Amino acid sequence: MKGRDIVAVLGLMLVVAVVVNVAEGDPDTVTKVKMVKGKKMCDKGWECKGWSIYCCNDTITDYFQTYQFENLFSKRNSPVAHAVGFWDYKSFITAASLFEHLGFGTTGLKTMKMKEIAAFLAHVGSKTSCGYGVATGGPFAWGLCFNREMSPSQSYCDDSYKYTYPCAPGAEYYGRGALPIYWNYNYGAAGEALKEDLLNHPEYIEQNATLAFEAAIWRWMTPIKKSQPSAHDAFVGNWKPTKNDTLSKRGPGFGTTMNILYGDFLCGKGDVDSMNNIISHYLYYLDLMGVGREEAGPHEVLSCAEQVAFNPATSPSTASS
Repeated sequence: MKGRDIVAVLGLMLVVAVVVNVAEGDPDTVTKVKMVKGKKMCDKGWECKGWSIYCCNDTITDYFQTYQFENLFSKRNSPVAHAVGFWDYKSFITAASLFEHLGFGTTGLKTMKMKEIAAFLAHVGSKTSCGYGVATGGPFAWGLCFNREMSPSQSYCDDSYKYTYPCAPGAEYYGRGALPIYWNYNYGAAGEALKEDLLNHPEYIEQNATLAFEAAIWRWMTPIKKSQPSAHDAFVGNWKPTKNDTLSKRGPGFGTTMNILYGDFLCGKGDVDSMNNIISHYLYYLDLMGVGREEAGPHEVLSCAEQVAFNPATSPSTASS
């Protein structure tokens, strides 16, 4: 075979190899790239859908796998748990994929990404735990034990919202989900955002783990008021505190995520056990994920003990309690 024929054959083989590699790739996971106003934007298919700078980064499945989820919530399917078989890794990732293009778990370097997932799941774990001091596996291994409030004390219907989020006949708006939702107006707002009729059917949250995670991540990513940060922005450093925030001892970090999510039901009360329990979950999860609690920062960053609440409340008006 002559030299030019060999070159031609090798060139043909290279073209075929490229075509085969593209053909074998999953079209739903291929990264697409384009420049928009000088910025690199990416779309990664199902996990990071929609042109975004964040989709050019590692996505959650690149650094947080099934075994890590199982380590964090190792006792959730124990016989004594109250939501056996409900929560799983796939549901979390499917829900998270709707928010990754907005920066959820895709902001910053790998350590920041992992810290945000640990922080979010620490809130989830602490709010759905049935662990206690001498529980098997330790008190922090029992997150996702619940998917609903077990003994509601009321129906959580606030008639002052009857023109915007009227209570549906027979509906009960007790706590449900990964970051438990309470009250008709919180179900209504979450339903509008997620395009689900949660006002008339709040039970959907305890019937669908993906939807339950979606509602929790939406709350994490969404400010209570437009002039305030979301928990996400406060945690990853997108938020720049005002002078009033500084005077109120509110700054970027894990502590302020508690202020945003729970307000003065938790914050500004000193080092109370309920606050320290959430912090302890966060530190435990950082260790299990291989980040290490030393990356969490000093106590004043972790705590909201001395913070003034963004939204002082007279009733349980936040998404979680």
